[in-house]
Amino acid sequence: MTINIALLGYGTVGKGVYRTIQQHQGRLQKLLGEEIKVVAILVRDIKKHTAPDQSVILTNQYEEIQQLENVDVVIDAIVGIEPAVTYLQSAIEKGRHVITANKEMFAEKSNKLRELAKKYHVSVGYEATVAGGIPIIQTLKKLLNANKVTKVEGILNGTSNFILTKMREEQLSFDNALALAQELGYAEADPTNDIEGFDAYYKASILSELIYGEKPKSEQVERKGISSITKSDITFFNELGLRYKHVATIEYAHSHVKCAVRPVLVESNHPLYQVEDVQNAIHIEADIVGSISLQGPGAGMYPTASAIIEDLIHLKEEDREYTFNEESALDQQSVKTSWIAYGRSALLQLPEGAEIIKMIANDTWVVEIEGELSIKDACFIEILGDTTRLKEMKKIH
Repeated sequence: MTINIALLGYGTVGKGVYRTIQQHQGRLQKLLGEEIKVVAILVRDIKKHTAPDQSVILTNQYEEIQQLENVDVVIDAIVGIEPAVTYLQSAIEKGRHVITANKEMFAEKSNKLRELAKKYHVSVGYEATVAGGIPIIQTLKKLLNANKVTKVEGILNGTSNFILTKMREEQLSFDNALALAQELGYAEADPTNDIEGFDAYYKASILSELIYGEKPKSEQVERKGISSITKSDITFFNELGLRYKHVATIEYAHSHVKCAVRPVLVESNHPLYQVEDVQNAIHIEADIVGSISLQGPGAGMYPTASAIIEDLIHLKEEDREYTFNEESALDQQSVKTSWIAYGRSALLQLPEGAEIIKMIANDTWVVEIEGELSIKDACFIEILGDTTRLKEMKKIH
């Protein structure tokens, strides 16, 4: 018996999937009990590609793949909502399992694909849509079913993390750090999705649906990029022992999902503090197990291929769509969060319920805010981690 695969896209990810299947054929056969074979590859420009094997059909026409009778699984390694969602819908309607690495498409169309898959009794794998090589989807699906996940904080975009790391370590301006990321292939020619938080938002939306059974409403999401952060900002807060990170946060409280993607300041006692360069990390807080952190490469040929192959192994298992989203007493409590109030005008803008804790530098205060508040002004920056050190430190000039 053979599991036959059609591969949509033959760029970095597509090539990684093909090579991984070839190089690990023996292990995959032991796990699945069947040979795994790529029988067809869809490319946009057929003149730029060569079939990796004479037995593989290379085509730029999806209809040719759809007409094949021997395809069991379709793997989506292309970008953009269309034509990817149309291709996967037609594959599902033909009774084929699908696996995707397309985060934008899946964040937008996951409900439609899942409903269709249920109707046709096939599976949808999407591990590769969030944090590349970190097995966060399977961890949440298989290992945390007894837990109620109360909060998730994640560095979900390697490009923005790389830029902030280089700005701090090498004293680069934002523009120079971005140029370096582009030179190394970490950032696209148009980096908007990465540096303005769209990419991280897509991933947070996918996690939210898995954990809580619903996505955050886009109009209620606080999304702020990193392009306004200056070299002097980085240096100043580094001297205070804090590091800038671009963090996506999701939690379920007061009967709805809260989601934010924004720059925050991270204390050295928080798991995200040591996550540098293009690494991704996800910090989970749950009611039974407590805190769990996973860290690893968020993108690249083989990390993404690894996630896709793991989905291939789990495809025929019964899928649980999400864990718990019921209210608890904890959800109804007001939680205090710590912030930096930064700049001469900051104290004039303190919201109701804010308490000034300590001045730690000229025109810089630690404040605590109780309740469900969102501060979008540039002079307020949330702090992640235990702030005891900041509250006890002597004022610096």
